[in-house]
Amino acid sequence: MGANVREPFVRNSHIDITSPGWANKVVNSNLNDLRQSVGLFAIVNGLPPDEGGVVELEVAITLGKPIFLFRDYFRKCIDSDEYSLELMFFPGVPNDLWNDYYYSSLGQLDCKKRAIYTWLR
Repeated sequence: MGANVREPFVRNSHIDITSPGWANKVVNSNLNDLRQSVGLFAIVNGLPPDEGGVVELEVAITLGKPIFLFRDYFRKCIDSDEYSLELMFFPGVPNDLWNDYYYSSLGQLDCKKRAIYTWLR
């Protein structure tokens, strides 16, 4: 779809993970990428979702970045028929259009009526 994806461990594969301070280098690089990004596509599978991804998501929400949530995991995180995901992820999406920013299958990503498709175009 034309997006430039920044994955922290791929982008930092040159860092020697046996050297002191390697984790701090990866984290700071990742935070810098989040600051420079124009949005975040967060895969929030698992129960609970990946902790690092959750932190990235909350940082993006705090920075006011547009976020797009992807979850095709079969278990719900909360006891709700409407939401299958932790409610604290939703402040990053428009209240009245949250469903357009939430994806539960790969096929939904190229739907011309959904938020990420129109945002990337």
